[in-house]
Order: sequence, then C-alpha cells, then structure tokens
Amino acid sequence: MDLRLNGKTVLITGASQGIGAGLARAFAEEGCAVRLTARNVEKLEAVKAGIVETIPDAIVDLFPEDLTAPGAAERLAATVGDVDILVNNAGVIPSGSLFDINEAKWRDGWELKVYGYINLCRLYYPLMKAAGGGVIINNIGNGGEISDPRYIAGAVGNASLMAFTRALGGSSLDDNIRVIGVNPGPVDTDRIYNMLKKRARDVLGDESRFGELALTYPLGRPAHVHEVTDLIVFLACYRSGYTTGTVMTVDGGIASRRSIV
Repeated sequence: MDLRLNGKTVLITGASQGIGAGLARAFAEEGCAVRLTARNVEKLEAVKAGIVETIPDAIVDLFPEDLTAPGAAERLAATVGDVDILVNNAGVIPSGSLFDINEAKWRDGWELKVYGYINLCRLYYPLMKAAGGGVIINNIGNGGEISDPRYIAGAVGNASLMAFTRALGGSSLDDNIRVIGVNPGPVDTDRIYNMLKKRARDVLGDESRFGELALTYPLGRPAHVHEVTDLIVFLACYRSGYTTGTVMTVDGGIASRRSIV
C-alpha cells in the first residue's frame, strides 16, 4: 500500500526511546525526512545511527531540547521550521495515587506532556495553515479512558489531551489540517516494565514478580511497538485524509473491559 509519505517532513518529540524511536524509524522507512527532538543527546544520536545503518539514504536531523525550559518550544519551532507532520510524543506523567504524587511532581509531569503538546500545537497550527495544511498527531495513552486512581495524574492529564485533541481537530479540516489522538495501552518499552515493577512492589510486595502482572494483559503481553507506530504512520498519510478530531485506542481492548458488578 503506497502511503505517499515519501518526501514529507516529520517532527517527532520524545524521539530518543520507546514509541518515539519506533516512529522515527517507521517514518524514515516511508521516505520521510525526520526531525527528532528529546532531552538526551546520546540517545538521540543512537536512534539516528540505528536508522542510517539500515536506511543509508535516510534524512535524520537532531534537535536536542528540554521542552519544559522557558522558550524551548518556540526555539524548536524556529529552528526546525515548517513540517508536514507533527507527532507530539514527549513526556511521562508519574504513576501513583493522589497522595503519592505531590504538587511539584504533578506539575512536572504535566509541563512536558500536557502543556508541551498544547504549546507545540499552538506554534505549528498556524505554520501548517499558512503552508496549506498538515497533520498533528498526539500520542496520549489509554489512562485517560480508564481513570485508574493509582495513575491519577496521568489519567487526568491524558483525559485533558483527549479533549484538547477533539476540540482542536473538530474544525481543523477547514484549514486542511488534521488533528488526531492515539491512546496506546501497555507497550513493550522500558516505561511499562518500570511501572509494572512499581505496581508489583506495591501490590505483591516483590517487584521481581512484575511478569505476573504482564500476563494479565490481552494475549499475555504488552503491545509491540510497531502495533502503535504503524497506526500513527497510517493516520498521518493521505489515505486517512478524512480522519480528524478523534482519538483511537490501541490497547487490546483493556479500556473496554467494563463490568456492571
């Protein structure tokens, strides 16, 4: 299936590991010029090296930034310039109950993921409009649908980004811009195993038993990274040209496992 993404320019935040690194490779494989940003320069360089090793003609440019720093988003947009596709992916909101997450940790988590997404949308939407159109994809997370009290800061932050995506994307096609959200559930990255170890320590009293918790996921495993990144790449292409103002969940059905008792 030809996605007609060859030659497109993509900016991916949080691109130094996990889903972000997977997205960098997936878009490069489609012939896109990828612009990658994250705080960790060494990890970004490793991602680039891994891509060009197998895709020698790949165009991969690095823009290390801490997007929580004052003026960082503006500096990034000014340096990167116009892009066809923006993927907001940076940020990790800490897990824990209301009484585990103090105000400072809550604000720190939201600064990058919630306000970081909003700030880059505010900067890139008018640039895309002036250029004739574009695509913004917000990688959010199914925590905004489940409302787990043990992930309360993330649940509230993700729910906010879901509402933001729908509000911005509802009429964005009038400007030939599509704004879409993706809600992954557990994904096979370091982050989910760190969360599982913390949950195993709290619930089972032994973090080494985290594998028992992973077995409760659909198919007894987290999602493979490509099961999320492939969807995002498709949503970014012209074949998904009527999709905007919506959020798609990729969690094996976890968020839909409701019970009346």
